Amino acid sequence: MENVPSFNQFIQQSIIDNWDRDALTDYKGATLQYHDVARKIEKLHILFENSGVQRGDKIALCGRNSSQWAVAFIATLTYGAVAVPILHEFMADQIHNIVNHSDAKLLFVGDHVATQIDPVQMPHLEGIINNPDYSLMVSRTDKLTYAREHLNELYGKKFPKYFRKEHVNYYHEENGDELALINYTSGTTGFSKGVMIPYRALWSNYDFAEDVLGKIIKTGDRVISILPMAHMYGMAFEFIFEFLHGCHVYYLNRVPSPAIIAQAFADIKPKIIIAVPLVIEKIIRKKVFPKIQNNRMRLLLAMPVISKKVKQRICHEVIKAFGGELYEVIIGGAAFNQEVESFLKKIEFPYTVGYGATECAPIICYRDWHTFAQGSCGQAALHMEVKINSSDPSTIPGEILAKGLNVMLGYYKNEEATHETIDSEGWYHTGDLGTMDYDGNVYINGRSKNMLLGANGQNIYPEEIEDKLNSMTMVVESIVVQRDTKLVGLVYPDYDEAKNMRFNDEDIKNIMEQNRNQLNEQLPAYEKISEIEIRKEEFAKTPKRSIKRYLYN
Repeated sequence: MENVPSFNQFIQQSIIDNWDRDALTDYKGATLQYHDVARKIEKLHILFENSGVQRGDKIALCGRNSSQWAVAFIATLTYGAVAVPILHEFMADQIHNIVNHSDAKLLFVGDHVATQIDPVQMPHLEGIINNPDYSLMVSRTDKLTYAREHLNELYGKKFPKYFRKEHVNYYHEENGDELALINYTSGTTGFSKGVMIPYRALWSNYDFAEDVLGKIIKTGDRVISILPMAHMYGMAFEFIFEFLHGCHVYYLNRVPSPAIIAQAFADIKPKIIIAVPLVIEKIIRKKVFPKIQNNRMRLLLAMPVISKKVKQRICHEVIKAFGGELYEVIIGGAAFNQEVESFLKKIEFPYTVGYGATECAPIICYRDWHTFAQGSCGQAALHMEVKINSSDPSTIPGEILAKGLNVMLGYYKNEEATHETIDSEGWYHTGDLGTMDYDGNVYINGRSKNMLLGANGQNIYPEEIEDKLNSMTMVVESIVVQRDTKLVGLVYPDYDEAKNMRFNDEDIKNIMEQNRNQLNEQLPAYEKISEIEIRKEEFAKTPKRSIKRYLYN
């Protein structure tokens, strides 16, 4: 494994270089400049030091994305402690379990989480700190109580003549394999495991982002943090890269509904957008398709002479829907609907699809939109190798394996799962099935654990059926499950559209039956859907907005 630079030195240098620039903004709220971030970090370091936190101790963070969350996270790393980000949408017992399993000493919580958790269920915590103002919700040691009550006094004694650039010093002997954070994710197959992310993986993902975007994204450019920072995808590419690059990060600290996201795009005009397919698909279906799916537009698109100009105009309108100033939209975290992707490709919209995993912090594959192959998820990223475990990787799907600086140390307190996932040669077994063409583009067929077996031994990848079903009338999302030997489609319909059209439950049922018949015309006999079950509520999701399949099988 090659030597890597000190990650915390990059944090230090960015703060010094961008001292008077805007750094973090809570959308429609306060802004912190880089020097504000530095001073808050220093105060938290004083709090940690005087309350007895040692290097290597675990500090958990649970709350909606916000400037204060980001500061607490950076302060944890630069102090030499281990961060444990926890998704704020987890249930209280899940939060308790992660805090206890990770051996966290302190817990930072947002307003919402503070009202949900029960401190009694986390007996080993020494304190719980409120994210908005770093006040104490719970203190179980005199040291912590004293440190917080006298924090301004301690800060004033340490810096009697004001805190300046030259006081910023985050250097410590940092080994690339040193543990930086433990990221718990439930995934789509069951109970969450603590993924141990080393500093080399944080640096490697940042170096990759600098390599592919560093010359395009400028210091001071704006980006919106939509994905939860407790998930590696959002943390690495909506926060860490931008902060180290001197950008200005906006946090949507309300629930990011499509309407709020669309308004934020218009207000902030981000240079780059990182998103899961669900966000992009909803904006395209709600704001773009209704304008172009009419007879006049279909006629214009069918006329070769003016078709190109029409496509350019449509592309311009789509870019406007995303703020108007973006270089590209990077999509990842789940399968991208083929109908939406084909549309974006046809109008030459600047999008690309990446591939990653929490276990790789997260990037495995990527390609810039100019050279991205439609339907793929890019090629092996910088510092990574990828191969397909198949006798013929170009035609026969096999498990996707990844190796390189991004790969985790293992699962916290779970050596058995670690050995099942990382083999003796260092290859991380993703559990995903795919192929690779001769140019190195990787195409995902589905999760190997999701593969269903047909009555005559046929391999059935439910994601491929779902992609077709999700493109049909009134379908928002779906999953295909196997009951005995029959396949059943579980569908959550577009109830908003049904209300607008004044459709009742019987109308929706008839539409879904039409969808089933149309779908089955496109499928081989062993993949045909025997029935569609209509759901009244959305499917339960993981942090990266994948459906928790194991709940419905």
